[in-house]
Amino acid sequence: MKKKPNIIIFNPDEMRWDTMGHMGNPAAITPALDAFARKDAVSFSNAYCQNPVCVPSRCSFFTGLYPHTTGHRTMGYLLQENETSLLKELKNAGYYVWANARNDLVAAEHPGLVESHVTELYYGGNAVPAPGFVNDHPRGVPGSPEFYSFCNGELKLDENGQNYTADDEDVDAACRRILNPADDRPLCLFVGTLYPHAPYNVEEPYFSAIDRDKLAARILPEEGEGKPKMEALLRRYQNLDGMSKAQWDELRAVYLGMCMKVDRQFGRICQALKDAGEYDNSAIFFFSDHGDYAGDYGLIEKAQNCFADVLTRVPLLIKPPKGIDVVPGISDSLVELVDFYATAMDFAGVRPEHTHFGRSLRPILADHDRKVRDIVHCEGGRMANEAHCSESVDPAVADGFRFSVMWPRYAAQFDDEAHAKGAMLRSDRWKYVYRAHAACELYDMEADPREQKNLAGRAEYAEIESFFREKTLEWYQDTCDVVPFAKDERFSEKMIWEKVKRMVPEGCEESVRQKIASGAGLFGTQIYCAELQKKRLY
Repeated sequence: MKKKPNIIIFNPDEMRWDTMGHMGNPAAITPALDAFARKDAVSFSNAYCQNPVCVPSRCSFFTGLYPHTTGHRTMGYLLQENETSLLKELKNAGYYVWANARNDLVAAEHPGLVESHVTELYYGGNAVPAPGFVNDHPRGVPGSPEFYSFCNGELKLDENGQNYTADDEDVDAACRRILNPADDRPLCLFVGTLYPHAPYNVEEPYFSAIDRDKLAARILPEEGEGKPKMEALLRRYQNLDGMSKAQWDELRAVYLGMCMKVDRQFGRICQALKDAGEYDNSAIFFFSDHGDYAGDYGLIEKAQNCFADVLTRVPLLIKPPKGIDVVPGISDSLVELVDFYATAMDFAGVRPEHTHFGRSLRPILADHDRKVRDIVHCEGGRMANEAHCSESVDPAVADGFRFSVMWPRYAAQFDDEAHAKGAMLRSDRWKYVYRAHAACELYDMEADPREQKNLAGRAEYAEIESFFREKTLEWYQDTCDVVPFAKDERFSEKMIWEKVKRMVPEGCEESVRQKIASGAGLFGTQIYCAELQKKRLY
């Protein structure tokens, strides 16, 4: 019997789609990913996450469900005991599932719950702590322009010429498992890295490798019209306006240097698969959970209810196992991360255990012009009464918290209007963001790819807005809930007996009780009793 293909998932945190050389960024250095797309995989230039922060995005792409469907739209609500995931379903189907502990997926307060989704969980924490920053005081002093920038700059090297992080340890552990399989089961391997998530810091050779002169022009906040209130509040609290062009360029170059290190780590996973003789029989997925402002719009990191492409458009590269048609290269078809779930299950030949909204991307791998979607979606934010959905702090009373690098985001999220729920719909040309309790957004992505001019509310675009509002309602109705595959019984065996006992012919009591115990249900038992009565009469 032919072995099922391995499912290999490499998932960096907070990596933008435009951080790769083959996506046209002249400053990016990603040779492993560029060669992967050129020789073996399809790289999707229009892949979108379903939420611009970590936990909701992961709960979505691992289940094929949208964040709103089961309430996974906050950083504090992870998969529960009654929920499944791609990892758990592959494990149940006979896969050996290996994952590192940094997965932002399963609620850790339930003993044994994480282990129910994986065969082996690598906790890490065994490496000697890496040396710190070259600059002993990278943040400067409170009130300085860079204080909340998250930019620590260059990292020191240890005696081995490395800055060996938890990511490095996890990648090494994953490579060991590939080269030394626990048994003969097909392998599902998940590697989730912290990089290139803020803070922005990286060691040599990555720190100096990025040519600052090749960086693309930043998207400047003063050039925007009608941008969301959340971005304005973040700019106010982050107070980065005083940063010089050189400081911004340093931050952005360090971010690309972190992506360069991620590229090298991914290359090591691919090489381990080749050394183990498992590369051809492996479906390999590389994608991020969301992006990063990285200086655009005068901001850093992310925002839970903002939907600029720099946050929602992510790398997605897929190599199928041998035997599945693929034309390596770049496809510009619109796809979503929920489609990862459908595609991985398709390659594994495993039937999903629950309703999902993903669509297999297999057809696009062979024909880059094929479409599985005309519109993609993303969502985030909270209702005004959902204090439990907010990582927030009242900026008026949180003086002691102001020294935390997280203070600007927590302060901005205290504002109900700024943090209002939003839903993004993106077609080939248009991006629309609907907010019932705050300002909406509409961008012509052909004329305005940097999303600087909000067209919502203008009379000449009323018909387009109306179309997307209708599509928003249609999407929510189609995906607002799911019915479990397993059906519940309305009546216990005792209840069924009490309802049918007067229909039971004399001497047939035991037969009817057996019918009830077999799971026939009330209706089936009533039919059975009627048949017994008919036999007695005729």
